[in-house]
Amino acid sequence: ASLPLTPPRPLPALAAFFPASSLSRPPAASPPAPAAGMAAAEELLALLECKVCFEPFGPSGQRRPRNLPCGHVLCQDCAAALGAAGRRGLECPFCRRAWGSSETSDCLPLLQLLEAAGAAGSLPLAAAAAAAPAAPSGLALRISLGGWGQLVNPSGVAACPRSGRLAVAHDGKKRIKVFGASGACVRQFGERGEAGNDVKYPLDVAVTLDGHVVVSDGGDRAVKAFDLEGRGTLAIREGFSLPWGLDITRENEVVVTDSEAGALYRLAADFGKGKLRKLQVIQAKLTSPRGVAVAQASGAIAVIEHLRAKGANNSSTRVKIFSADMKLLGQMDTFGLNLIFPSKIYATAVAFDREGQVIVTDVYNQAVVCLGKPEEFPVFKPIISHGLSYPVGLTYMTNNSLVVLDGGDHSVKIYSST
Repeated sequence: ASLPLTPPRPLPALAAFFPASSLSRPPAASPPAPAAGMAAAEELLALLECKVCFEPFGPSGQRRPRNLPCGHVLCQDCAAALGAAGRRGLECPFCRRAWGSSETSDCLPLLQLLEAAGAAGSLPLAAAAAAAPAAPSGLALRISLGGWGQLVNPSGVAACPRSGRLAVAHDGKKRIKVFGASGACVRQFGERGEAGNDVKYPLDVAVTLDGHVVVSDGGDRAVKAFDLEGRGTLAIREGFSLPWGLDITRENEVVVTDSEAGALYRLAADFGKGKLRKLQVIQAKLTSPRGVAVAQASGAIAVIEHLRAKGANNSSTRVKIFSADMKLLGQMDTFGLNLIFPSKIYATAVAFDREGQVIVTDVYNQAVVCLGKPEEFPVFKPIISHGLSYPVGLTYMTNNSLVVLDGGDHSVKIYSST
């Protein structure tokens, strides 16, 4: 007997996991009222359950969220049942498109959202966003790229220093999309597959000074490089346990976090010739490091660690800042900031602005926050406090525009000074 299926209803915050007519929209004129925030919180919590069996998603086992190529999400158990032996592949229960059982992948944004929800404890994320303080930043949304149908669960964004184009890693069949200055997609590459230059599951992306696109492939536990035509030039598999965050130094080297090894690597290569020159650990004994950024002026490095203490709802994040010679300059974690300011943060991505200030995306408050310069820690200055659903990526363009990757509505949002 077939399972009774109920189509999911669109959600206001992370609606992009379920298609709607228009999901790429400018930010609201003002933060939502408390009542609206609580209603949004209920909808957001409803997102954390499988819409086939209506059981809550979990970080592992049968309830782990799995993503279909069409972008819909269901739990591991339902995916296995729908793709059981004797069936002709796996039919999406929402849009009825047919896929092979091997084409599912972990839904990274939902897994991170589960982690952030644990960090929030009893306070729903949307309620926290409703209570987040607004601060004028002089930034205005200039353009929104992508959206449902163009990007699927995007996980990383980077700007090309030469052309200004944006490279976005996502879970589509072509793993990397390159957007031009006009907002049009000018190229896409990085096939989903098992071949040497295919990308199984991209976690982050960076663009070198000479225009090569570097991708951390969590599915292959490798770092892979492509030229801007999409040709694979180098794949480094040895030495990594789970490469995650990427950024480029002023010497055109790649800084890589390894979440499982708890290490920070520096990688030097001739990407055009496909030759690895150096791969060395520059910092060890980190706790699940993910996001990373390099200050181009000073060479300082910011790393986001994901911490998990004993007991439920104890997940948190910590931002560490190192000098160019890897001396610890400062650090701030979720709980330490909460002792000083009336808001927690759960950081997912980090960048340096032109003044050397540390900027992070905060999924707990659905915001972008300035933490100040390392010598100023702790500082808490929201610079984008509404209009975001689930910010997972962050970078600056050469014209100083701020680029935010919003996994909630599958879009890239570019902000510039007013």
